[in-house]
Amino acid sequence: MKKGRLLAFFLAVLVIGSCVGYFTKPASDNITLGLDLQGGFEVLYDVQPANEGSKINHEALVSTVEALNRRANALGVSEPNIQIEGNNRIRVQLAGVDNQNRAREILSTQAQLSFRDTKNKSLLDGSDLVENGAKQTFQPNTNEPIVSIKLKDASKFAEVTKNVLDMKPNNQLVIWLDYKEGDSFEEEAKKAEPKFISSPNVNQVLNTTDVTIEGNFTIQEAKDLANVLNAGALPVKLNEVYSTSVGAQFGEQALNETVFAGIVGIAAIFIFMLFYYRLPGIIAIITLITYIYITLQVFDWMNAVLTLPGIAALILGVGMAVDANIITYERIKEELKLGKSVRSAFRSGNRRSFATIFDANITTIIAGMVLFIFGTSSVKGFATMLILSILTSFITAVFLSRFLLSLLVESRWLDRKKGWFGVRKKDILDIRQTNEQTEPKTPFEKWDFISKRKWFFTLSVLLFAAGIVILSVFRLNLGIDFSSGARIEVQGKQPLTVEQLEEDFTNVDMDPESIVLSGDRKETGVARFVGVPDQQKIAEIKDYFSDKYGVDPSISTVSPTVGNELARNALYAVGIAALGIILYVSFRFEYKMGIATIVAMLHDVFIMIALFSFTRLEVDINFIAAILTVVGYSINDTIVTFDRIREHMRKRKPKTFDELAYIVNLSIQQTFTRSINTVLTVIIVVIAMIIFGSASILNFSLALLIGLLTGVYSSLYIAAQLWLVWKGKELKNVNSKEPKAEEV
Repeated sequence: MKKGRLLAFFLAVLVIGSCVGYFTKPASDNITLGLDLQGGFEVLYDVQPANEGSKINHEALVSTVEALNRRANALGVSEPNIQIEGNNRIRVQLAGVDNQNRAREILSTQAQLSFRDTKNKSLLDGSDLVENGAKQTFQPNTNEPIVSIKLKDASKFAEVTKNVLDMKPNNQLVIWLDYKEGDSFEEEAKKAEPKFISSPNVNQVLNTTDVTIEGNFTIQEAKDLANVLNAGALPVKLNEVYSTSVGAQFGEQALNETVFAGIVGIAAIFIFMLFYYRLPGIIAIITLITYIYITLQVFDWMNAVLTLPGIAALILGVGMAVDANIITYERIKEELKLGKSVRSAFRSGNRRSFATIFDANITTIIAGMVLFIFGTSSVKGFATMLILSILTSFITAVFLSRFLLSLLVESRWLDRKKGWFGVRKKDILDIRQTNEQTEPKTPFEKWDFISKRKWFFTLSVLLFAAGIVILSVFRLNLGIDFSSGARIEVQGKQPLTVEQLEEDFTNVDMDPESIVLSGDRKETGVARFVGVPDQQKIAEIKDYFSDKYGVDPSISTVSPTVGNELARNALYAVGIAALGIILYVSFRFEYKMGIATIVAMLHDVFIMIALFSFTRLEVDINFIAAILTVVGYSINDTIVTFDRIREHMRKRKPKTFDELAYIVNLSIQQTFTRSINTVLTVIIVVIAMIIFGSASILNFSLALLIGLLTGVYSSLYIAAQLWLVWKGKELKNVNSKEPKAEEV
């Protein structure tokens, strides 16, 4: 039986290793990369009526999405992501597009083809064309690229040409694409590049359905026009209110840097777990590898799009996944220190740690759900991966880890090997002494966390006051996500200078508000602009920098309307997440603990905001993702402490403030190692992302680092101690109302 369990353990590890080795690469290769990883662009269109009197309804939005999908397919985009948002918006995401300028123009062109006379009277329009009847061909005499179209009614075209012929000497048939009220043929004809496509002379009545359109096209332009006409005219007008585009080389570099940072961070966690927890650390490494494998598989099955923040969430998830292992292993070590057998310690450690792990994960899931509801597309990708990571880590770290360790424990192979769990002999209580000392030894049992609480309260108040001053003086350096405008990221093969980029932007008639250089060799420049450039200007900027530096610039634009919405949604997200967490903590523990938790959370968030204000780091939508991640994660530490306090409260039933203070101090002492180790594993990953990761998520990583450090501080010195003060007053009030012995 003993050998059977050992054999089962090694077979289970062999099966897990085989699955991971065989299926992980195909799954990771099959996952669709977002535009920030393979290049491409995203546009949010505000949908407006094409004509006066018409309205935007769901049917019009659906028809527009269908037309946009046909155009995206004509571009060769295999998996366009086009979705309706709200009552009058459509978001388009096209990843892997080679020529973004061309794609952008084809998407937004209304493609209302019309045949008019020189007085601008409409004679034919797109409804007269045969469906899918347009194609690119060549003019027989000159071999120039042209577009041939097929009309539904030859007699109608004969009547049109007869009417134009009767208008001599102005017998020109003007072919317009997206004619707008007020456009004049006479004025446009004087321009070098008129807005109409062509204006051929009509010399005879043409009774035919085959018509050709000539317009000094290149072959690609003729193909694009034919594709647009076949895709159908848009029933609406599309106005860009938000856009972001990433060059393919930017995306590839971001992917490589972030994956490398993840490998470094995860390897560091593996080493830490192996040396600190010994045999359980090996089990943790196996379950963490399984966690990565399952997460990638599920992401592949979901056909989800992996973005740069999504990879960050996956890497962070490794640090978070190890938390459940740490909570369980620390609890097992405590039971072993009490002199229990390995089997008994394993069983009681698992039982007592489950509720803590469950509560800690739920709070982070609440934050992830709020992020998904209120976040933009890239933040939604982060939230999706965060939620998936938490659920997967719960399965692997709780059930798989316990199953594997149970096979070893129940084999009785570890009965005399307590040192393999990282427990020293001198820390194990003699079984005969456990009646006198029922609490395990801890390295921090001489630390008095409670007596200095007023000092820590004072420090936090001073930090709060300093933060208010900093915010009032420096304010936040809001990115374009909240302040609107444009952000252009330029990458050179050689180091750049501010003066050089200023000259470049002058050449394209752009006046940057600020230019910041980044990268190890200052090869990347980020410029911010007030106002949003139009589509034509964006195309000009892309062409200029692509020709000069050989790399497409990344350009993001946000209209004032969308900027205000993002700011409003960010406040909603933080508020709703806080409310959800306080309700859950109040339900699982008590309302005083819920309030203390929220005070500590607001403390962490405020310090993050104040430090970003002081350092002038840019606050963008990813900063909100970092805040909510810290909100969920820092509360994990608080819950670990409160869970231990609740356990001691049930045993000891304190009657006085001193007894309550003893319980709180003892709980912090016993969970201190756990709190430090759980946050340390995530900090390891975050530091790896700061040092080796993409510059695109640098501010996000810095915000996480600040939040994690303040989170562990607030859990130990703010949340638990605030609750002590409030609960202590409650005990004093109860005791003051009880009758004294002589009065009874």
